[in-house]
Amino acid sequence: MKYNLAFKYRIYPNKEQELLINKTFGCVRFIYNTILYTANKIYEETGKNKIITPASLKSENQFLKEVDSLALSNAQLNVKRSFTNFFQKRAKFPKFKSKKTSVKSYTTNCVNNSIRIEENKYLVLPKLKRVKLKYHREIPKNYKIKSVTLTNSNGNYYVSVLTEFEKEIQKMPSNDKVIGLDFSMSELFVSSENQRADYPRYFRILEKKLKELQKSLSRKVKFSKNWYKQKSKISKLHEYIKNCRRDFLHKLSKKLSKEYNAVVVEDLNMRGMSQTLNFGKSVGDNGWGMFLKMLEYKLMFLGKQFLKIDKWFQSSKTCSRCGNVKEELKLLERSYKCECCGIEIDRDYNAALNIKNIGKAMLEY
Repeated sequence: MKYNLAFKYRIYPNKEQELLINKTFGCVRFIYNTILYTANKIYEETGKNKIITPASLKSENQFLKEVDSLALSNAQLNVKRSFTNFFQKRAKFPKFKSKKTSVKSYTTNCVNNSIRIEENKYLVLPKLKRVKLKYHREIPKNYKIKSVTLTNSNGNYYVSVLTEFEKEIQKMPSNDKVIGLDFSMSELFVSSENQRADYPRYFRILEKKLKELQKSLSRKVKFSKNWYKQKSKISKLHEYIKNCRRDFLHKLSKKLSKEYNAVVVEDLNMRGMSQTLNFGKSVGDNGWGMFLKMLEYKLMFLGKQFLKIDKWFQSSKTCSRCGNVKEELKLLERSYKCECCGIEIDRDYNAALNIKNIGKAMLEY
């Protein structure tokens, strides 16, 4: 069976390459905006949905010939994808791209080995040729490079190398070494073995510093040099928080995927939870959704099970010993006391035990 896996690296282009990369960012944005504008205009005039090609724009805009043509083609595909997501009600109506965004990117495809790693320190890319690379993770030889997305984030350049490989994953028996995870707002999760993730809450730690930077930004003249400098500082702090979070979640998900044969969680609606309970910052900070995606693909590659139980199952109100269901359990009550069997237990630990038991029943079925 074929699978895809991406490898992210930092690259160090020289001045000439950096100039061409930035020019490609601009051309890709120009193609996207022009195609989107033309599509809107054609629809208003004729009522038809038509997407023009990048090739049709090159005769009037000679500068487009200087950059990678596949990057321009992918910009066209992005417009198509944006409209598809809009019509299928997965996203809002497509917006025009602004050159003032802090993150810029383009995607190019590998054709006839046009993208490859050389000497474990260079990445060969169309038009750019050899770009210096921080090759900290080796791509296995049987992995085929499909595409590369090049990104500029706060002045640093990165590439995400998408690979394809074939692998027959042998499923492991999952009836032993099963763990249930109950989502916790403050600690990320509490497990059925009464382990707590102890998530550092990076956003909350640096929130005061972030507020100070944003307060300083509000006092500067908008679009002045000092305003852009201050905005860059805020972007860098956000990126630092994001990188710390991803690093912690990758290490934690790897540890769990190695130690257990099956992981069971609740299928929660995180967006709804953040909106209705006003927990937006806490939910966004711990990155529960990102953690589950990491855990799922790592378990899958090892032939292990990742199970989601029904979000309507009352894991917190159900007694993990006798199965009695409480009529009411307030959010402020941090312990669960059963009226039937008399057990008193931490509510999150109790919920994690229930999640594990449901998961084990699903595996047996």
